[in-house]
Amino acid sequence: GLSDHEFIVANKQWDVTIQAYQASVAFVDHQIGHLLKALQNNPRGRETYIVLVSDHGWHLGEHAIWGKHALFEESLRSPLIISHSALANPGKATSAMVETLDIFPTICELAGLKAPDGLNGQSLVPILENPAAKGHSAFAYKRGVQTIRTDTCRLIAHKSGQLELYDHTLSAGETENLAEAQPEKAAALLKQLRARLP
Repeated sequence: GLSDHEFIVANKQWDVTIQAYQASVAFVDHQIGHLLKALQNNPRGRETYIVLVSDHGWHLGEHAIWGKHALFEESLRSPLIISHSALANPGKATSAMVETLDIFPTICELAGLKAPDGLNGQSLVPILENPAAKGHSAFAYKRGVQTIRTDTCRLIAHKSGQLELYDHTLSAGETENLAEAQPEKAAALLKQLRARLP
């Protein structure tokens, strides 16, 4: 049988598949608008924190993948929106690297609660207060393959020992593996990765 990618290409379904994906995103966006409008009209709306998050991103043919099961940027980058009437910079986007593990300590801090000890996540309140604030490296894994994403690059470490290093400051993004060309950078990132995901 054909892979999803082979099927979509062979049957000339690329455009219609992307159109369907964009339609579903537009529909969800519209529903979120209804929710926000209802909260604006509710007396409790000013007391309500809104946290919108997805558990994953989605490949639309990048790397010949259709779906979410990969350790590339398209799969691992997910939307995160935190909103409240008292936030200092409403609607201000940030490019800070964060993880979904950071949501729980953030909610604890916003609610005035002490976060339990031993959490891997960090509160995002400093970034909410200053969108230019720096984030931190993000980590993920899938079936023994692990990745670290910094603000400038991604390292993917396979069980076999193979490394993939991608520089997000370059236009090639995650299409040019630089692990052999930059072994020192790959080794430094692998050390950080092993410290977090032994």
